[in-house]
Amino acid sequence: MLQKIHITLLFLLTASSAFAQKTERDYLRSGSKLYNDSLFIKAEVDFRKSLEINPKSTDGIFNLGNTLLMQQKAKEAMEQFESASKIEKDKDKLAQIYHNMGVILQSSKQYPQCIEAYKESLRNNPKDDETRYNLALAQKLLKDQQENQNQDQKQNPQDDKNNQNKDQQEQNENNQQNQNQQQNKAEMSKENAQQLLNAVMQDEKNVQDKVKKRLQIQGKKLDKDW
Repeated sequence: MLQKIHITLLFLLTASSAFAQKTERDYLRSGSKLYNDSLFIKAEVDFRKSLEINPKSTDGIFNLGNTLLMQQKAKEAMEQFESASKIEKDKDKLAQIYHNMGVILQSSKQYPQCIEAYKESLRNNPKDDETRYNLALAQKLLKDQQENQNQDQKQNPQDDKNNQNKDQQEQNENNQQNQNQQQNKAEMSKENAQQLLNAVMQDEKNVQDKVKKRLQIQGKKLDKDW
């Protein structure tokens, strides 16, 4: 089952004759109405306008966070909830803030942080059954995640062994290939040396033949002179 989210919008109802407070209240009211009508972009505009008047309004910050969350802007929504959690004093409102922070963390599978957020929500409002349900679900999901990780770690040694065997086989093949190349080079060198030796021997034989022929010619001349 999917986790539940608090979507209750908070806004001040205290009437005031001051123009600024009245305008802030009006923006919060109109933003809440737009939110309930699923007009989240327009609701965001009104909540931002309320915060321009009172930047430290936790009601405006929380409502803006909810509006951003409904627009799939989880990161921006989390920033709003974190800001609200630092300045909000009311425990019921803090419980809702931490609850929604837990929802965002749970959706991104950050289960340890998510569990802490739900626990903080319950510290401020121990009677919130929705948060208690979400906490139990997050704890189960964390347990499943850890079991899957342990299973993967058990399988990895075999994979590592297979990879090592594969690397060793590749290394042996490379060594064999290098040996073959060296042997071929040695055979080529031996063959070249033999060819050079044969060439030298042939040259020497040619020289000897020439010398012998010259001596024979000279001998003939000497014989003829005689």
